[in-house]
Amino acid sequence: MTDPDSQTEALDDVYLDTITIQGRDFQKFSIDRQISFEPVDEEEAERLELQHKVFNRVFDNRLIFPPIPRPQRVLDCGYGTASWAIEVAEQHPECEVIGLDIFPYMNPDDVPENLWLQVDDLNRRFTFPPNHFDLVHSRMLATGINLNRWATYIQDIKRVLKPGGWVQLVEIYFNVQSDNGSITEGHALRQWSTQLMRSLEVMKDVRVGTRLKNLLTAAGLTEVDARMIPLPLSAWSNERRMRDIGAMNRENIQKLLPALGLYPFTQLTQPQRMPPQQFAELITQAQQEADTPGLKAYFPLYVCIGRKPQ
Repeated sequence: MTDPDSQTEALDDVYLDTITIQGRDFQKFSIDRQISFEPVDEEEAERLELQHKVFNRVFDNRLIFPPIPRPQRVLDCGYGTASWAIEVAEQHPECEVIGLDIFPYMNPDDVPENLWLQVDDLNRRFTFPPNHFDLVHSRMLATGINLNRWATYIQDIKRVLKPGGWVQLVEIYFNVQSDNGSITEGHALRQWSTQLMRSLEVMKDVRVGTRLKNLLTAAGLTEVDARMIPLPLSAWSNERRMRDIGAMNRENIQKLLPALGLYPFTQLTQPQRMPPQQFAELITQAQQEADTPGLKAYFPLYVCIGRKPQ
């Protein structure tokens, strides 16, 4: 289903071709163009669904943070398995929701009638008309948007927003932290974070979560509000709500560590690639540490909203 408002590409077989590495499927189009290095198989789809449920718990089931009582058009950048887009479309049946992603996880026949899913590379300039959307939602794109694209990406978002429209950004900074400072350079979790950032930093802005507020302000957006939420990797917190979030997030993290690391660590890393056995040992140790309550491990989760001037 292609929306007449957009010139983004209809589904093509080139986007469906995959390559298999150590039992995981990756989109050949993304790998060849260094767009994204995350798996696109059923296992990853299940993890993304789980991650969405974790985010819903963190955000108290609020899908849209800014005050937009009756959105008419919403754009979801990087829709993944379309969990967020589907829920927004269902909650706002009068709203036209468009999702963009580089890989077509979802069959468009399985989504609400007011949701259009399209395949496109978000590193390309937007083709939507200006002053079009009430909300642009962008989540978990630090490993997909190119390093030099972020400024124009935010400018594109601003351009397609209606005057008074909002942007909502959510990014995890995958530099693992400890609530009691007990994670050191000798820990596998720290080595995982260092390796991920080192292998991607020439292509991607893996620290972009920390810069969202500055990016929106520099683009001329107003009413910018940003906050960091510690996202526990397991149920270590003494505070009940955060402990529940950690318990929900545990399975996601156990799956995320190998999924995000596999291609960058074993295929990209300079000066040498990590052998499969070494990768497996690092992931096993990192998973055990994520599950160790005494380490109090978390990822910083950054949330930022901003408004296009009236």
